[in-house]
Amino acid sequence: MIDLHRLAGFHLVATSGGYARAARAAPYPITQPALHQQVRKLETELDLQLLERVGKDRMRPTPAGDELLRFVEPFFRDLPAVIRRLQTGDFDGVLAIQAESLLIRQLLPGWLVALRRRRPNTELRLEEVAQPDVEALRTGRADVMVAHLPEIPDDIAAQPVAELHAAVVIPREHATKRRRAPRLTDLAELTFLSYPPGSRQHTLQMQALALHGVDPQRTIALDTADSILGFVESGLGWSLVPSLQHSGPAGRRLTAYPLDRPKLSFPVVVAWRKDAPENPMLDALLECMPDPKG
Repeated sequence: MIDLHRLAGFHLVATSGGYARAARAAPYPITQPALHQQVRKLETELDLQLLERVGKDRMRPTPAGDELLRFVEPFFRDLPAVIRRLQTGDFDGVLAIQAESLLIRQLLPGWLVALRRRRPNTELRLEEVAQPDVEALRTGRADVMVAHLPEIPDDIAAQPVAELHAAVVIPREHATKRRRAPRLTDLAELTFLSYPPGSRQHTLQMQALALHGVDPQRTIALDTADSILGFVESGLGWSLVPSLQHSGPAGRRLTAYPLDRPKLSFPVVVAWRKDAPENPMLDALLECMPDPKG
């Protein structure tokens, strides 16, 4: 591996045209003998002559030196600008986001469009998750998570961004003519579309059904709210789902009603690891998110 200091010394002499000029032009204190030593060690390491004297205090690259200079010159030319961007946070990179399907469809698009305007070269990696787990933040699999988190550990930072409301969704052909929510017991004979048994969402659904005295005769378990809504619109059943709108999710072939008992709401947060390295892309995303109270 070539020593970077030797390569920098060679670049400085080759572009300045000589050792004296290079010593004066160097952005750091260095003497002509030190530059001689750097270039000599690099030539010894490569077993090549990289510079030749063409006059008093004047040097120029040999053919081999010219080839090496063409390779390293863009690096040393652009390095100061790269360092400035790193120090000011004015650079783009990768931002890995995990979110539940409902939030990906209904909440994130506006934020991501705004982020693209601010940082057009940021690479977004969006992963849909059915069961959010903050371990993904701890391991670095995700930089940020958008979800309802029942508990937020001490090592995780979170910012509220929205609120989910519980809603009843039924196929439109089963809706009453008066826009009044049906009794859940009237829906018991229809197939109930549930979240996977054992999931937190399934437990909440079952608790709400029990409160209304409903014991569905048939159920279909689906992974996400989007899948459930798709089945409802197809007339395959009814369900209880979270919604960003208090009135319930919209759909061409479904009708939604707020769940009156129990009246539930769940905060949605943007979460990230407190001790994560500084990430300008995360900062930019947070700036794009509106205040849920405003």
